[in-house]
Amino acid sequence: MTPPSMELGGEAPPFVNMEGTDGMTYSLSSFAEKDIVVVIFVGNGCPTVKAAEERIIALHNDYGERGVQVLMVNSNNSSISPPDTMKEMVQRAQQRHFNFPYIKDEDGMLARSLGATNTPHAFVFDARRRLRYKGRIDNARQASRVTVNDLREALDDLLAGKEPRTSQTVPFGCSIVW
Repeated sequence: MTPPSMELGGEAPPFVNMEGTDGMTYSLSSFAEKDIVVVIFVGNGCPTVKAAEERIIALHNDYGERGVQVLMVNSNNSSISPPDTMKEMVQRAQQRHFNFPYIKDEDGMLARSLGATNTPHAFVFDARRRLRYKGRIDNARQASRVTVNDLREALDDLLAGKEPRTSQTVPFGCSIVW
């Protein structure tokens, strides 16, 4: 069953005590000093996510100092999807040198509360933690085929004090494993 999708303008759910691959626990309040929080749902075994990882790292590198916090969230049920255990997530984070939090949504409640359906699936929250963009990262699985950078455009618009030119797109990739 597909969870209902959070409406644009809706308030971010106050997730708490979610374990990160760095051994720390994270809550929405962990990012209180950031102007924008980008939550990207991922899965370790998803080819679309693997193809997007470099772009996600670059996104954090390009926007991190501008008040944007990127975090990846894995909501896949690891008993059904073995690549998505915390042990495998830690290994992936170390191999790929993630320089942002990679956290486990063990019970899938964060994904369900936002209406996440795919990996990758991005959600952007402004300083008031209101949802301003949801959807795909960009328009192609392979970086060489990207012609529209939806997530970057939304961030650029928000950082410029404007409404995102596109606030919602259809995500594509693997389904979240409930």
